[in-house]
Amino acid sequence: MSFTDEDRLAINTIRVLAADTVFKSNSGHPGAPMGCAPIAHLLFSRFMKYNPKNPQWANRDRFVLSNGHACALQYILLHLTGYPTSMNDLKQFRQVDSRTPGHPECHITVGIEVTTGPLGQGFGNAVGLAIGEAHMAATFNKPGFELFNNYTYVLLGDGCMQEGVASEAASLAGHLQLGKLIALYDDNHVSIDGDTAVSFTEDVAKRYEGYGWHVLVVEDGDSDLESIAHAIEEAKKVTDKPSLIKIYTTIGFGSLNQGTEKVHGSPLKADDIVQLKRAWGFNPDENFVVSQKIYDFYHAKAAGGAKANEEWNALFEKYSAAYPQLAADLKRRLDKKLPDGWAKELPRFTPADKPIATRKMSEAVLNKIAHILPELVVGSADLTGSNLTRWKDAVDFQPENTGIGHYAGRYFRFGVREHGMSAALNGINAYGGMIPAGATFLNFITYAFGAVRLSALSGHHILYIMTHDSIGLGEDGPTHQPIETMALIRATPNLVDFRPADGNETSGAYLYAIETKTRPTVLSLTRQDLPQLEGSSIEKTLKGGYVLQDIEGADVTLVGTGSEVSLCVDSAKLLKEHGIKARVVSMPSTTVFDEQPHGYRASVLIDGVPTVSVEAMTTFGWDRYAHECIGIDTFGASGPYKEVYKHFGLVPDVVTEKVRKVIAFYKKEGSVPSLVRKYFH
Repeated sequence: MSFTDEDRLAINTIRVLAADTVFKSNSGHPGAPMGCAPIAHLLFSRFMKYNPKNPQWANRDRFVLSNGHACALQYILLHLTGYPTSMNDLKQFRQVDSRTPGHPECHITVGIEVTTGPLGQGFGNAVGLAIGEAHMAATFNKPGFELFNNYTYVLLGDGCMQEGVASEAASLAGHLQLGKLIALYDDNHVSIDGDTAVSFTEDVAKRYEGYGWHVLVVEDGDSDLESIAHAIEEAKKVTDKPSLIKIYTTIGFGSLNQGTEKVHGSPLKADDIVQLKRAWGFNPDENFVVSQKIYDFYHAKAAGGAKANEEWNALFEKYSAAYPQLAADLKRRLDKKLPDGWAKELPRFTPADKPIATRKMSEAVLNKIAHILPELVVGSADLTGSNLTRWKDAVDFQPENTGIGHYAGRYFRFGVREHGMSAALNGINAYGGMIPAGATFLNFITYAFGAVRLSALSGHHILYIMTHDSIGLGEDGPTHQPIETMALIRATPNLVDFRPADGNETSGAYLYAIETKTRPTVLSLTRQDLPQLEGSSIEKTLKGGYVLQDIEGADVTLVGTGSEVSLCVDSAKLLKEHGIKARVVSMPSTTVFDEQPHGYRASVLIDGVPTVSVEAMTTFGWDRYAHECIGIDTFGASGPYKEVYKHFGLVPDVVTEKVRKVIAFYKKEGSVPSLVRKYFH
């Protein structure tokens, strides 16, 4: 592969634009974009196939910037190649409402595949994107019709390499033999604290070889274009392992402070920018300037991608004639449309049905819908037998040479890697055509929360199936019993909480989670059996909260979630023996309930009577829905679950006595504040 002065001009243009962009905003990270310019240039000019005129082309190569703080680099490449990122957008870098935010956000900037910034997350996303390619290829490719064969390229730095999420994801990728995943490691030996010698001295190459990766090293990433290109070519030849290319670079290449932490997170000084422009033949009096021949150079590369896109469209037309049903299913999945009538498969329950744990009812749902929703791909972080997430005829997603599955399989064995699992789920959904779900114990979603938060920020369509959701898990004790966890989930924007109380609510939670395409959902499910409730339904669940049992002239409203709804029902019966009339409200999702019209919420949380919430978790946050809150504001306890519930007073007689005191208090007060008639609520 040969290179010309035009390549070097393009690389230096990227470097100068990075300096100008960060300087104008007076904020950002110029060093990594300047050091990684040769790598990015080669990817976008020699290796990647992409079409700025059709950014969602299904078989495009994916590029992920895991060290998202270097996003000026990605924005510049999007601008140069013809994506709708204008020069003015570069000038608005890191400004409110700009299309060039401080870290890449896929829902804001066209051409950004996944939201990155928290280090290591993009690497995990890239593993998910590579899983997506492998699965879609195995599912839809036929002889002579290679619809899916794209590569995933991820650029990462020393910080990503130190994050646990990247290690989890790398280990998984090695096991899965993801040969179309190529990671380019910008090894510049600098982090915020200075030289990485102060904290990061391991042999990364040997570690990745241990994970089962193919590893290459490039000694000069600043100017040796031939070696970088050769390494990428060699990586593409290895089809049974992901590849890591370790590239030594100089952070802030060209700056007076190159090779130091001073160019990491601060703009270059004005005189520094002047000298580097002079050194590379640019006019130091001009800013944000790109020569027309550089635009022409990159646009020609993008035109090649557009041609490849047209050829793919023609191939798909022939595929549609040869395999009409597969083609129709692929188009439906890429368009994010669900099969007609799929929800009719959701199981419904009556009070005559036996008590069952909601994790078991979740298993029943999966067994009913898996065959009609081929886009639903599910996995567990080494808790399949506890999460009950594998349907009866599920096939594992595994390399075929393992003999235990194949890439068309829809069930993932993520191993004990909650964080890596969740980061990969983001990538799987971002690839397109799949609705991924991942499972673990509810308490361990906090292991994964860095990725879960990005699911919410990005609007990824993901199901988090979390079982063992309270002190009801019993003997495993407070290390495993979630107390504050649901409060965290409910407080996270665009993340939907569901804690179903019985089978109908479990089916309703799945209905909402699968039909809601722009936000992730957490399903919190019990280990212990729960009764099927009189008055519950799939449809009512979609309101987030509803009146399960009503009574005229009520003295109190009891609000429960999950396993505590049946506790509220039993407490209402005891209250009746004391001459007290109690309404019962089930609140499977506070997030969804908050989105209902004011009039509906007012009909559920009625004025004039006190409302008491009951949940076997923290009372934090419940003052929005109740006047008084019964829960647990300490850590849990180890023991048989019924004894643990009794220990914390979450039994009908104790709840009843507390509620009687609440009623007496508000009678003495003479009024009960409205929970719904508020200006900001």
